[in-house]
Parts: sequence; structure tokens; C-alpha cells
Amino acid sequence: MVIPVKEYDLKQFCKDLEELHLVLSDSQMEQFILYYEMLVEKNKVMNLTAITDFDEVFKKHFIDSLSLVKAYDMNQSEGGISVIDVGTGAGFPGIPLKIAFPNLKVTLLDSLNKRIDFLNDVISELKLNEIKTIHGRAEDYAKPGQLREQYDLCVSRAVAHLSVLAEYCLPYVKVGGKFISYKSEKITEEMKDAEHAIRLLGGKEEGQISFMLPDSDIYRNLFVVVKMSATPKKFPRKAGTANKTPLK
Repeated sequence: MVIPVKEYDLKQFCKDLEELHLVLSDSQMEQFILYYEMLVEKNKVMNLTAITDFDEVFKKHFIDSLSLVKAYDMNQSEGGISVIDVGTGAGFPGIPLKIAFPNLKVTLLDSLNKRIDFLNDVISELKLNEIKTIHGRAEDYAKPGQLREQYDLCVSRAVAHLSVLAEYCLPYVKVGGKFISYKSEKITEEMKDAEHAIRLLGGKEEGQISFMLPDSDIYRNLFVVVKMSATPKKFPRKAGTANKTPLK
């Protein structure tokens, strides 16, 4: 499907991309537009996002997802960086990252099958390669024999306390890899609360990158954890435990 780019005003998107030092081809622009159209259409029958305005989706979902470049070099491996997006929802940040960086090897993990069906449709329509979806809970696929410690990078925009996200995400990361959490607020206290949990899971806080999304007053925060050693086998705990009793 060919989407006529001229139907949309992409000046702001291009300006925002420039601020992130990103340049996209016409075909990549068309992929973002098609993704937007599929998102808005599907959102009429299921809850994928509260944001549907064209400019807001491109700023608050697409540019926000791509802001990862402030914390991670997406071109550091010629063979392609392996990335898992835990709790991907409608595909953020995994799909925007895959569109912008086609060499990434991406896994999208979500617990709701309807969202996975939507993501599979997006992957097919956008003709994306080396990207797969998994329906399931983060705790289950992080177990030995599944996807444990197979990824260079784990990302998540999921809303949860940092210590909870660390238990969900760090088990997927190879030693030497990174876990990066997208946050929309200042998390100084949350970071302190999560320090012990992160160490317990084999991680070390590398720091946080705070910024405003381009041409906006929208605050964002990328919290970076490096995987220093293998996560003990008892983590993650059984489904639901991390939320009920976070590690302290």
C-alpha cells in the first residue's frame, strides 16, 4: 500500500527528527503514516491509545519512542542490535525504532492477544523484517530455556515502578547489555528505592537522561541500567508477585 505523503504536513516531524539527528527516507515516512492510520482505525474498536491527533501521535508516541537515541547508539552493531520491548502495547517504542533503524532485531512482548494481533497486522502492512511478536507475561518468557539473557537491549514504556520494571526486564538482557526505561516524570526517589532491586538482579545504574521533547514542554526521562552479571535464577518471581511485593 502506497500512502501519499503530501496528504499530511510532516514539517514538524522532520524538524523533530532533525533535533534527534535522524534522517528518514520517503519510504520510512510512508511507514510511519501507515502505522498512524492503522493505529487510529483500530483504536475505534479497541483501546490502544488515548492520543489520536496526527501531530500528537507523531510527537508523543513516535518522537518519544525515537528519543532513545539520546541514551543508546542504535548503529553500534553492523549485524543488528537485538531488542525486546516489554509491555509494548500498541507497539511503542519497538515499532518506531524498527522503522527508523531497519537493522534492529526486534521482539515485541505483550500480555493482551488483541494487541498482538494488531501488531502482526502492522508488521505485515509495513513489510517489516526481523521483528516478531510474543503473546505472554514478562515473567514467563524470562525463565531459563525461554528468552532469558538473549538481548543486547531491553526497552519499556510501561507504567510501573522502576524496581518492578527491573524485575520484568533485566532477566532478558545479556551480561554487558542494557535495560532502558522510558519515564515521563522525575524519578529521583524512585531511583533510590530501586537501587537494591537493580543490584540484586545483576544490574548497575548508569544514569538518567532528562530532556524535553522537541518544540514542546513535555518532560521525558530515560533511565539506563547496565547488566553487570547474570540475574539469579529465582528472578523474575511468579506472575504478579513483582507488582504486589516489589523488591526492596
